Amino acid sequence: MAKVTIDDVADLAGVSIKTVSRVVNREPNVRESTREKVSAAIAQLNYRPNMSARNLASHRSHLVVLVYDDPSAYEAPSAGYVIRMQEGTLRACRQAHYELLIHPCNYRNRSVGAELRELIEQARPDGVIIAAPLSNMPKIVNAIAETNTPVVRISPGTRNDKEFTVVTNDVDISAEMVQYLASLGHKKIAFITGHPSHKAVANRFKGYKAGLQKSGLKFSEELVIAGDNSIGSGEVCAEKLLGRKRRPTAIFAANDDMAAGVIRVANRMGVDVPGELSVAGCDDISLARQIFPSLTTVRQPLSAMAECATKAIIAAAKGDLPAGTEMIPAKIQVRESTGPAPQ
Repeated sequence: MAKVTIDDVADLAGVSIKTVSRVVNREPNVRESTREKVSAAIAQLNYRPNMSARNLASHRSHLVVLVYDDPSAYEAPSAGYVIRMQEGTLRACRQAHYELLIHPCNYRNRSVGAELRELIEQARPDGVIIAAPLSNMPKIVNAIAETNTPVVRISPGTRNDKEFTVVTNDVDISAEMVQYLASLGHKKIAFITGHPSHKAVANRFKGYKAGLQKSGLKFSEELVIAGDNSIGSGEVCAEKLLGRKRRPTAIFAANDDMAAGVIRVANRMGVDVPGELSVAGCDDISLARQIFPSLTTVRQPLSAMAECATKAIIAAAKGDLPAGTEMIPAKIQVRESTGPAPQ
């Protein structure tokens, strides 16, 4: 069977080859009726554009790179965070007929800067998306910036007016979670902080303190304990908190992995969740729905944030990447792990 060409698509749609090319490349100033007609012809003929020729003609690679923290390099948070990022990036890439290259890296590696520069020089992507916590690390950000490749950072701790970033409302939504727990009658609400390299986690701690203040509750250092974002650290923190004579009636962890560790320890110690202890997390990774009881958490719009970042990179391939910040709000997802404070 002969290979379908752009000429075949043009003939079936009744348009010029240039019009088909403009539709394939998602260029503006094409009538919607014409775009639909060409898209229908492409689908009917199962046409696949010649990517090499397309890239040569447009001087673009039609490739986006997603750089993220390698969860296999150490006891990192579960892969759920990364998977949701990939979902959003893939969705935007498919819509624009782009390819996605995902690159996990271990920021503890001294040669990580050289590794990223080599990757970009070889792949020559139209842009790079840096997921947190790597988006907060100067050696990562600077290494990519040295290649003069457009960059979008997701959830960076600091921002400037010369870059495009995608963030969420970590402080406000964390305060809202504390207020929700307080509304259930909880007065001793503990907080498990995450790894200091993850600036978004630091913002959640700010939200925790703000939520206490808004709820008329006093902040106590005794109710704050440091984890490192892993399930194991959540277990260690839970053992310390629940081993006290006057233990908290609610524990809010800075991510879902640590919250899952709390639930695991509570079950092992015979502490009923949520009868004796309410537990809440942050991110809403798949683990939050799979554990028992299912986890009340802050649903981070990870997929939407990654999709937004990818669309910005793709748009920038036709011009300059705009400076600014896109804020996509998170929301609370109430499940089985929270309930009224014990009497």
